[in-house]
Amino acid sequence: MNYIEPLFRPPSEARSLILQVTNGCSWNRCTFCEMYTAPQKKFSVKPQANIEQELQQVAASGYPVRRVFLADGDAMTLSFRRLRELLLAIRQYLPDVQRISSYCLPRNLKNKSVEELTELQQLGLSLMYVGCESGDDLVLEKIDKGENYASSLDALHKIKQAGMKSSVMILNGLGGQQYTEQHAINSAKLMNQAQPEFLSTLVVSFPMGEARFQEGFGGGFQPLTQQQLFQEMEILLDTLELERTVFRSDHASNYLVLKGTLNRDKAQLLQQVRTAIQRPGVIPLREEWQRGL
Repeated sequence: MNYIEPLFRPPSEARSLILQVTNGCSWNRCTFCEMYTAPQKKFSVKPQANIEQELQQVAASGYPVRRVFLADGDAMTLSFRRLRELLLAIRQYLPDVQRISSYCLPRNLKNKSVEELTELQQLGLSLMYVGCESGDDLVLEKIDKGENYASSLDALHKIKQAGMKSSVMILNGLGGQQYTEQHAINSAKLMNQAQPEFLSTLVVSFPMGEARFQEGFGGGFQPLTQQQLFQEMEILLDTLELERTVFRSDHASNYLVLKGTLNRDKAQLLQQVRTAIQRPGVIPLREEWQRGL
């Protein structure tokens, strides 16, 4: 595979074929994200002929492929026509593929109809990883996300109407100490309306420094302490009202690992968080050296 690195994928796609159909991110302005800021990651679209050549090589290798993840961070910005062509090529060369997934910015779906998304789903594209980050419009504005509560909800509804599944990411600590409560409450409200199949939380981190992120907060962003991160998580979980959503807070950035199905395991998860707050040391936490982006 001819990758332009660095290459990123969701943790659950560890065993998938990573098919890089675009490079970088067409928006690439979110101040918390450093994934696609390297010079070689300037947004571009890989020609269909190159993609088909790679698919032919994989098919010729005889390596069994059951899942495909469309990289990079913005594959769904491709037109419906290009996506359809791409999915047909995957079906032609890798007929045993059972699931195709992609990252998806809400804006990617603005000009795609439910009927078009339904056709893509029927061709195998069944899971969208949507980085909502927050359900609070003020926080989203400060991080230059280019989205709001309404645009995120509209995209998530379209995904569900098309018969696809969504896996939503919320960033714990994104609003800092000043906006922690409204970030947690409005993120939960967004999830309550969207009812995604999967929900995960990551802790916002700045491996390359906070300077770019601080600009949106006028230099006033105060990161949450470990205990404050747990308190924000408590508010989020307490406000969530989900019917059957698989919840994971087990990314390497998280201090406290949480796993369950909401709302079935809500009480148990809340108890874990409250124990971590009220009785430090009782529940094992990740050490700083164990954490990562």
